[in-house]
Amino acid sequence: MTARWRALCIDVVDGGAMGAFWAAATGLVHRPGEGDPGHLDGGPEGSLVRLCAVPEPVTVKQRVHLDLHVADVADLVAVGATVVDDSQPWTVLADPEGGELCAFARDEVPAYKVYEVSVDAADPERIARWWAERFGVEARNGGEPWWWLEGVPGAPFDSLVFGPVPEPKTVKNRIHWDVTGSVDDFLAAGATALRDMPRWRVLADPEGNEFCVFPSD
Repeated sequence: MTARWRALCIDVVDGGAMGAFWAAATGLVHRPGEGDPGHLDGGPEGSLVRLCAVPEPVTVKQRVHLDLHVADVADLVAVGATVVDDSQPWTVLADPEGGELCAFARDEVPAYKVYEVSVDAADPERIARWWAERFGVEARNGGEPWWWLEGVPGAPFDSLVFGPVPEPKTVKNRIHWDVTGSVDDFLAAGATALRDMPRWRVLADPEGNEFCVFPSD
């Protein structure tokens, strides 16, 4: 069975501020919930973003971040982002709560602005190949230090990218993804069971990245 991309989830402390920011950053619409931060929708299949309320602030560099299409970095600064590093062909920013994101300036910007989902990895090749097998796609490298997957089933962005970092994972990721698939298949492939929920299971991949599996219908 091939897993299918379902949604992104972002931990937030201030649901109103972060909902407004990420709606502007992604091109989606913030739908606040009753007593919870709500979600973002209004884009293509797989573009749903769930906002998850957490009490803890950002304390370390995020191991999962979003790369965005932008017309001008100033557009993100205007809605609450802070420039961290503009020395690369892309710009690293922090969202209103300090989580990293990268902006890629374009002459033409699509309505849905998420370009890539990027993941820090101790062993990019190994974890990229692991996820490639789960999604039924090819892990690519092109002679670069990083690895990526294209054509992830159900994903509305270009690539899922795994880049090398020296530091180990120390805290729960503030951004994770949901998939539709078989929990048993993931466990048999080396995932770790973390928590049972009424409608889904929380697992971790071989590098400890949390993700949620919803059973296939």
